[in-house]
Amino acid sequence: MLTENILCKQFGISAAVYNYVTQIESELKSEYFNKIEETREYNQYKVISAMQEHRLDYTNFYWNTGYGYDDPGREKVEKIFASVFHTEDALVRPSIASGTHALYLTLSGILKHGDEVIAISGRPYDTMLTVLGEEGNEPCNLKEMGIVYKEVPLYNNDIDWEDAIKAVTMKTKLLMIQRSTGYSFRPALTLSKIKNAIEKIREVYPDIYIMVDNCYGEFTDAVEPSDVGADVVVGSLIKNPGGGIALSGGYVAGKKSIIDRIANRLTAPGVGKEIGLTYGSTRNTLQGLFFAPHIVSEALKGALLFGGVFNSLGFEITPSLDDDRSDIIQAIKFNNKDMVVKICEAIQAASPVDAHVSPVPWEMPGYSNQVIMASGAFVSGSSIELSADAPMRQPYIAYIQGGLFYDHAKLGAMLALEKMTEFEEIKNKIVL
Repeated sequence: MLTENILCKQFGISAAVYNYVTQIESELKSEYFNKIEETREYNQYKVISAMQEHRLDYTNFYWNTGYGYDDPGREKVEKIFASVFHTEDALVRPSIASGTHALYLTLSGILKHGDEVIAISGRPYDTMLTVLGEEGNEPCNLKEMGIVYKEVPLYNNDIDWEDAIKAVTMKTKLLMIQRSTGYSFRPALTLSKIKNAIEKIREVYPDIYIMVDNCYGEFTDAVEPSDVGADVVVGSLIKNPGGGIALSGGYVAGKKSIIDRIANRLTAPGVGKEIGLTYGSTRNTLQGLFFAPHIVSEALKGALLFGGVFNSLGFEITPSLDDDRSDIIQAIKFNNKDMVVKICEAIQAASPVDAHVSPVPWEMPGYSNQVIMASGAFVSGSSIELSADAPMRQPYIAYIQGGLFYDHAKLGAMLALEKMTEFEEIKNKIVL
């Protein structure tokens, strides 16, 4: 009763919307939440074990100036990340500005002029098309560097490993897999699908590099792509592994020979991982990693709630409620531009930061269409905090992700539904 009172009085949510969402919530809790909790518990112990294994101590939170030689926390952070992802080495730096930056570093560190890279999970996310030189004409893109790009479409929402094998040539050096939904309308690729594809490809090409874009996927499963055969996994610290605490940064985890090349690309050949300030970010990075399994579980529950509410109203969603979830994103197809704007406005209005502003579509760098983004976050652009975004193109799909606490996602879902009652086709399905 207390919860209903504050939601209705403070946030203007009608009793009908409150009752509608809580009914959906009750059904989801009994059927889906336990599995999420089991995964959270396993991953929480995995992270604690990695920190204890490498004897994390308070002095590791101090930092140096200048070149950053012998930074007391930098090496410890990277050893812990390598243990969590079960890899030989890792590069974890606040100077990696985004997931796209981490992916660009990885590709440009591994590939040389004349090499070929093949995306075997279909068309990559919009910003990666600029990196690859497939869209725009930005300087220093991979095409300009003489790197050849091809892609193999998915088949029935799965990696077409047979066509991937056929696509490989003498020039092919790396196969790229995007785990998450991105701006497509498909479920994220599960670890079982990624594992099967890697095993089949390895039978024919045992030495080819396989990189997985792990953004939005960390800790949604008990295993990571590096556990199922990927040579290198890449991600952003202001998504899942930063736990809403990390202020910036990205990571690359994989074979030591690969990490050495990428570190040389980030800094300079000869110094590699030995320099680079942490700027006092070590504590936030590691505390964020410590929080991450719990935060990801909260985001997954929130995604389920958004999916359950809007699926019940007749909208197509991906993943479906019964799908195995491999990222934190819930995509909802509205086929209506105004509805996409409205749900983004609602999520912004639910935010603890900048709730008083309204998001509008704009020409965002790296995107071929206008994009609307709702992200009233403590860390600017953080996708592990409750947020929503959508390219302004048909069929007008909104992508909802994040939520440091399930309660926040629930508030977002209620405000979204309340705003959506302005549309007759939704209003008529709810008893107001």
